Amino acid sequence: MNFDHRGNLWQQTCAEDPGAGPLGRDLRVDLAVVGGGFTGASAALEAASRGASVAVLEAESFGQGGSGRNVGLVNAGLWLAPDEVIRQMGHDSGRQLISVLATGPDRVFSLIRSHGINCDPVQNGTLHCAHSPRGLRNLQNRHRQGTSLGAPVQLLSAEETIRRTGAAGLHGALFDPRAGTIQPLAYCRGLARAAREAGAQVFCETRATGISRNGDLWHLTAGAHNVRARSLLVATNAYHEPLTGLNAPQFIPVSFSQFATQPLSAKLRQEILPGGEGCWDTALVMSSFRTDRAGRLVFGGIGNWEGAGGGVHARWAMRKLKRLFPKLSGYTLEHAWSGRIAMTSDHIPKIVEFGPRAYACTGYSGRGIAPGTLFGAAAARGLLAEMPEDLPILPVRNHAERFRGTRAAYYELGATLTHAIKPLP
Repeated sequence: MNFDHRGNLWQQTCAEDPGAGPLGRDLRVDLAVVGGGFTGASAALEAASRGASVAVLEAESFGQGGSGRNVGLVNAGLWLAPDEVIRQMGHDSGRQLISVLATGPDRVFSLIRSHGINCDPVQNGTLHCAHSPRGLRNLQNRHRQGTSLGAPVQLLSAEETIRRTGAAGLHGALFDPRAGTIQPLAYCRGLARAAREAGAQVFCETRATGISRNGDLWHLTAGAHNVRARSLLVATNAYHEPLTGLNAPQFIPVSFSQFATQPLSAKLRQEILPGGEGCWDTALVMSSFRTDRAGRLVFGGIGNWEGAGGGVHARWAMRKLKRLFPKLSGYTLEHAWSGRIAMTSDHIPKIVEFGPRAYACTGYSGRGIAPGTLFGAAAARGLLAEMPEDLPILPVRNHAERFRGTRAAYYELGATLTHAIKPLP
């Protein structure tokens, strides 16, 4: 399998344009949002739909960060198993978060339909695939936990998993019919476009550099202009840049790389993921695979393609794809790109209330699409109505992560060594 690097596939196939430009004047709004990813765009759409005045400040282009670099799996929960969520958060809070996130995929696909977002939506479920017998036992536990809470998940045999994926060597899968796949960058930009059409003011190439509070208003500095707002949401997640006057949201940055083949033949498209499910596996150094609308196989894994270990990650991707899909031996990898995940130690998102009517949302730990959509909308409602009880989780005043740089380096080193020397299952 050859390799022909053409960059981020999602940037080259995105059919949505938010219609944003740089901020050119001072503003006074009900809600200011810093960051134009899933969370920020969703918050803007929710607030504008409720009649509030909104301004979104995005430093580069909408979806430039993790929202436009991820796999595009729309899942109905967190990376953690339900029992672990409840153990970490407590019975009532944990079940509340699980219940809210269970609605995530339907909310995402409903927004896509309502606003005509051109992002290749396929709500045919996802497959959490067992890469080993131990991985299958993990899925059996997740199946038991999920069904006890009413989740419609199904445990599939190895034979059924291989039939649905066309992949070799899998030991079973957990199928979630609520979930699906999208073109993530197009979804993000479509949300921003819908927010603008609802009355929000959306600005790209507008870097917020300072935050202060004067009386009852927040003041944002962006170039030569200022935005005054009654409420403020910082939705920068893993791509946060320094803002004078704000302690940066704390998380552990973890890189995830994507590789895409050339479009598969019509015959192979009938054999490899013919139902269009999105997949990820149970390995400690996790990998994912799915197809896009054109029939490309999009394969991802922990590790930074754009970093020092990029060659290791690319060679591993080629070996792994050949192992999973031997029929692809004549295909090339035509696209490669990386993104950052904001990981928290407990793998549970955080809403930090850093001042009056001010939140920062962060830490989706690789599950940004549905949680980001839900958290953004809920944060907008909570800020505008001053009703924190409407949030999926209660806000905290502070959140600290120890040894962030060391732990980020550890994750990257672990992924690089695994991809370099560990035999494929």
